[in-house]
Amino acid sequence: MLAAVTTLPYPNWLNTGNNTWQMVAATLVGLMSVPGLVVLYGGVMQKRWSVNSMMLTFVAFGITLIVWCLYAYRMGFGTPWHIFGGKGTGLFQNFIGVPASILGSHGEQEQGLIPLIGTVTFPQTSLAYFQFVFAAITPILALGSVLGRVNFKSWMIFVAIWISLAYSVNAFLLWGGGFFAAHGALDFSGGYVIHLAAGVTGFVSAAIIGPRLARDREVDAPNNLLMVAVGAGILWLGWNGFNGGDPYSAGVDASVAVVNTNLCTAVAMMAWVFWDMIFREKPGIIGTVNGMITGLVAITPAAGYVNGYGAIALGVIASTVVWMAIRYLSRIPPFNRVDDTLGVIYTHGVAGLAGGLLVAFFADPHIIGSYIAGTNKASGASATGLYHGIVYGGNLQLLKWQILAAIAIIIWDGLVTLFAWKLIGVFLPLREPDSVLQVGDPALHGHEVYPADVATLGSFGATPA
Repeated sequence: MLAAVTTLPYPNWLNTGNNTWQMVAATLVGLMSVPGLVVLYGGVMQKRWSVNSMMLTFVAFGITLIVWCLYAYRMGFGTPWHIFGGKGTGLFQNFIGVPASILGSHGEQEQGLIPLIGTVTFPQTSLAYFQFVFAAITPILALGSVLGRVNFKSWMIFVAIWISLAYSVNAFLLWGGGFFAAHGALDFSGGYVIHLAAGVTGFVSAAIIGPRLARDREVDAPNNLLMVAVGAGILWLGWNGFNGGDPYSAGVDASVAVVNTNLCTAVAMMAWVFWDMIFREKPGIIGTVNGMITGLVAITPAAGYVNGYGAIALGVIASTVVWMAIRYLSRIPPFNRVDDTLGVIYTHGVAGLAGGLLVAFFADPHIIGSYIAGTNKASGASATGLYHGIVYGGNLQLLKWQILAAIAIIIWDGLVTLFAWKLIGVFLPLREPDSVLQVGDPALHGHEVYPADVATLGSFGATPA
């Protein structure tokens, strides 16, 4: 007879249901980048830029994971770094965490902990990986602004610098218990930390690197709309993990966030189609995808804070604002002077900003009060005052902190982006030479997405059929 088992195969603090959902949610978010954005970028770009677009996405995902494990995770979710002083007096003490590795320590098998927030009911490794996939998708989204000319080597270095100096700060300020979290600013899943940051970073990067060749700007046609649709579909469903995983538990809050996410997205997509039918008569797949993405982005900062009516309102308002921004804002400086390849400043920057500000109007105190009571992620401020949306009788305090947090993200990320590219530019060109830009994938990577014949494919390492 087998001996009786006297110990559990896991510690008593671990909730297996929550841990399972957290890893599933993280995987769903990871799929949004690989293969979601890989496929979408590979399809939306012209044929000669398809492989390059996919390669840039893959390397950004890999570089972020390495940097994240070596030191960046602790910068965003670790012990506050009391720079130039001791605890309570240090400069920037609520600005960023102390850099530290999560490798080589059995402590990572212990209960997940964000020092200024509290514990979760799953291991630190699950928490670190969940936060990694959020970090990885941010520069990948910004990449959409500079596709078709950015230097491959320079991009790899930029990702490492930007994650270290920009994303880690963003995450600490709003999610790690930093300055804005302590004052009650809200960003449920990354409207500011991810999407506003990506929009600003992409726009500044495009301005510094310069425009694509004239031929690419004049004939800007996708090479495969089916790939675009598949990539967009992966984004939509992957967003269930994006917003559904942020309550850090498989509870009611996760369900609310998932339903709000899908409802807002559907409304925003149909609102975009509506505007296209009025002004352009024929709605297209690219516009429909833009509407879908706008809805996903807009609900991200609010998914666990609003009710269904709020989700609908966010969908209508954000979609309309972004649609109008693309139509009219793009005609005036500085927007008409910067070649933002995929319009990231609009579908992510403007949409993320709109969603973050609208939280101050539509935050439902019943939902948000339950969320704060059930988790340790939010700041500890009273749910009976600050977290009442304006339409629920709230004052302007939440709106004030939403505005200030947005301004901080815009300024800091813009400056870090400028610094990173200028530093890299001392050692490497920031864009590929025109001779390479004329050729694209074959010149950069030695092959193209649709080889002319099997022999050509075989010459690049594949085995001919």
